[in-house]
Amino acid sequence: MRVAREIPRHTRAYVAGSRGRHAPVRLDASARPRLVYFHSVKTLFLNPPSFDGFDGGAGSRYQARREVRSFWYPTWLAQPAALVPDSRLVDAPARGLGLADVLPMAPEYELAVLHTSTPSYPSDVRVAEAMKKENPKLRIGFVGAHVAVSPEASLAASPAIDFVARNEFDYTIAEVAQGRALSAIDGVSWRDGDRIVHNPERATIENMDGLPPVIDVYKRDLVVEDYFIGYLEHPYVSLYTGRGCRSRCTFCLWPQTIGGHRYRTRSPENVAQEIRRAKEYFPQVKEYFFDDDTFTDDAPRAEAIARLLGKIGVTWSCNAKAIVPYETLKVLKDNGLRLLLVGYESGSQQILNNIRKGTRIDWARRFTEDCHRLGIVIHGTFIVGLPGETPETIEETIRFAREINPHTIQVSLAAPYPGTELHRQALENGWFVDSGLVGTDGVQVSSLEYPGLSHRQIFESLERFYKRFYFRPKKMAEMAWEMLSTAGMMKRRLREGAEFLRFMTAREDQA
Repeated sequence: MRVAREIPRHTRAYVAGSRGRHAPVRLDASARPRLVYFHSVKTLFLNPPSFDGFDGGAGSRYQARREVRSFWYPTWLAQPAALVPDSRLVDAPARGLGLADVLPMAPEYELAVLHTSTPSYPSDVRVAEAMKKENPKLRIGFVGAHVAVSPEASLAASPAIDFVARNEFDYTIAEVAQGRALSAIDGVSWRDGDRIVHNPERATIENMDGLPPVIDVYKRDLVVEDYFIGYLEHPYVSLYTGRGCRSRCTFCLWPQTIGGHRYRTRSPENVAQEIRRAKEYFPQVKEYFFDDDTFTDDAPRAEAIARLLGKIGVTWSCNAKAIVPYETLKVLKDNGLRLLLVGYESGSQQILNNIRKGTRIDWARRFTEDCHRLGIVIHGTFIVGLPGETPETIEETIRFAREINPHTIQVSLAAPYPGTELHRQALENGWFVDSGLVGTDGVQVSSLEYPGLSHRQIFESLERFYKRFYFRPKKMAEMAWEMLSTAGMMKRRLREGAEFLRFMTAREDQA
């Protein structure tokens, strides 16, 4: 299909020649966006069917089934889909689609781009093989942190996979969809007969404003009501305003594999423009979530965005580190901020030091008190089983969580994803007892243990953590009051409570 559109800097395109031919041209860093023509093959972006309720779009933390049914938006697929005209994005898990639902799509497309993760990779390979059998001419590529870290092994897993796009893959996929030879595309590892070829790395995207808005793809291909997160208003919309994280947490997946440790951002007006458009597209949406690893890392920019959002009149939330000063928190709250997702990780200063979190317990206490004073809701995330963990540090973290009392919490088992410092440490120190990250049902398993702390103790501490946080009079009264606020909240919390109890019962059976 011949399509006219503006393209940003830092990409390649086919520019119409004087005799109707199309010659490749690279736009340099100083080039202004320009109108070009290029051919695109019919492209399917697929978040493949996997475990029932599997949340493959869970960003920098963990791809798994949740305690309560949850789905993040497949933003990492939506972004390249926005670069490929007339493509289609299918999020199979969120839509409840199985392999039988997806296979009939294979003959309709020339290119399929599948997002994968370490836990879901074997299942995703089977999906690719089935699609290739259905349409042998279908070119299939994989994207995601798993293939970025292990491109050779990923391609060797199956001849059905024609290529993988490493690292930041947006423009890589756009060039594949333009029909360019794989040998000419930076950032690709591909199959050349019996050989696997690794092309040079693609330059990191610097002009983040040059990326088209994902909200148009959401409107075209997704159903916003499919996406649930227990601590966000429903329906919600999430997107990124920047990539990369300055922090060096040893366990965190995407900064160490895809996004990097420089926070590359969109301009405040660019973000506000997308939210204005989203508000028009989705009048039913109650909340917008900025899924940047740490949105508050650039406080002046966060305040500038907040002031623009305040004029638009939307409710919004974001990720934050527990070091944001009161003055910034107040500006955000005064301009529509409702909730902060805060990675506390541990209540032990030694554990925080071990994982290079870059925070202090006293800072976290003061930050949390400031949020409570301003009326900012906190969803706190904690991890058990991090390096140096002992029964005593787990107990310290449980006490800390109860003391600071975020509105809701998520407790995860330490997950040593390939490509992270935690994975390297686990291999070097012999901490692995199980190389898997999820069980046969897609739920996280405890794969690490330490001297004096077995993987079973870590596994069992998660349930104890949840029970001791939620099953206390103060917290139960708080949740009951929230349920009584509206009939909708009552219905939602009852459903989530039933899902949570089923999850905990299943964990007891596993133990």
